[in-house]
Amino acid sequence: MDKSVYRTDAAMEQGYVPNKRLFAYSAAIAGQNMHYAFINGWLFYFCNNILKIKAEYVGYITGISRIWDAINDPIVGALIDRHIFKKTGEKLRPFLIYLPPFIGILSLLMFMDFGLGSVGAVVLILICYLSWDVIYSMQDVSLWGMLSISSPHSEERARVAQWTAIGVTVGCAIAGTFPVVRDIMVNKIGISDKKSFIIGAAILGLGGQLVSMLAGFMKEQVKNEAAPKESFFEAIFVLRHNKTMLLISLARILEYFKLTVPWQYFFESQVFYKVGGMEIGGGTMQFIYGGLTGAPGAFAMLAATKIVEAVGGMKKILIIAQISAVALRIVSFFVGFKSIWRMLIVILLMGLQSIPASMMNIAHRSLMSDSIDYVEYTTGKRTEGITFSMQNFATKIGDAVALLINGQILKYVKYNERIAMTAQNAVFMKWQWPLFILGPAVGAILYLIVIAFVKDDREQQRMIETELKKRRDGIVAAAKTEMEAAD
Repeated sequence: MDKSVYRTDAAMEQGYVPNKRLFAYSAAIAGQNMHYAFINGWLFYFCNNILKIKAEYVGYITGISRIWDAINDPIVGALIDRHIFKKTGEKLRPFLIYLPPFIGILSLLMFMDFGLGSVGAVVLILICYLSWDVIYSMQDVSLWGMLSISSPHSEERARVAQWTAIGVTVGCAIAGTFPVVRDIMVNKIGISDKKSFIIGAAILGLGGQLVSMLAGFMKEQVKNEAAPKESFFEAIFVLRHNKTMLLISLARILEYFKLTVPWQYFFESQVFYKVGGMEIGGGTMQFIYGGLTGAPGAFAMLAATKIVEAVGGMKKILIIAQISAVALRIVSFFVGFKSIWRMLIVILLMGLQSIPASMMNIAHRSLMSDSIDYVEYTTGKRTEGITFSMQNFATKIGDAVALLINGQILKYVKYNERIAMTAQNAVFMKWQWPLFILGPAVGAILYLIVIAFVKDDREQQRMIETELKKRRDGIVAAAKTEMEAAD
């Protein structure tokens, strides 16, 4: 295809996505991730440290919300798959236009202090959170489901997936500025901490959702002719036909079985450098490490589709990413971190690893989009809702597993939260470097074992796309014949 057509709506006539619509979709993804990163990263801190709700009550909120999160997404996905908007014949796009304001308002309410006391605040936040989660799940499943119906061509969906990954990175980066902005508002300008969170929720929470409405510019180019006549449980059980999605979901969950703890424990307890007359503490070094190791991957995403083509497909990217993660982490372990120069070598090695790692979500979403075509080919049903809801389900289950492992590891190394990081016992200190640099390799190995069974056959995918086009063209022709006969 002539790439110049991407600049116009003529691209849609051939099943491709015009650049202006693609960039709007990427911006919408950025807005949604800006919103989610703020909620996910700060809500429970706000409850505990700003509203002064007891830790045990915050634990109740965390526990109930985790359980609800885990079971909510597949339910929402199945409901979406069973519904078509009669007025427009669309399946997903209306959710992206009408839901964001409600989601944004609920997020703002969760960061406001109404003076209800601890119990009243817990009840209000639970009501807001559970309501938010249901509506957010409908938007989230629809937003990612649009990827699979943005084009009937798998290579074009890969281009769309590339720009969604860029949107995720931008959105999370914007949300990541909140600690700095909060510090300026509280310590430089003199705004109260409560108000700083209201401002953050208004800009990142509500504002991010309003930006996400740009997804309404995307068009559904793979249509469902009618809502499938099936029960709710049939909509769930259609998952059994999608081996690719099930394997990717399992691999992603197993990747969270990494024997590690959050970065802060390593950097705050182990890292301190003097360079000339300058002192670099753990917190500063963690910021530098995160920025420099992530930068190569961020830039590589701009050429993701070309890199995937060069290495021979999406599955190979996933394998390369995890094999390189294991190998480079082992090398980094022996390099060590005791001097700034050794740490810089580690940063270089981890930066190289971030190049294929940054493309993993692009590969996951592309393969899952292709798997939806396969399910339609074998069953006649399109399953954007339930398929992409499993993406969220895997992430949330993985998060829960990671939290459990973190707690057990800290218990094993006898971490004492009552004393400073630098004053911890010898066992804790001994294990920090191995846990930080080698621990994630365990999850990578488990991931590789499962992902090896995923099938990525380009010739079969092209055959399926050709066959589906014939079927859809036949349905349109039959409908036109019926209308002419009726006239």
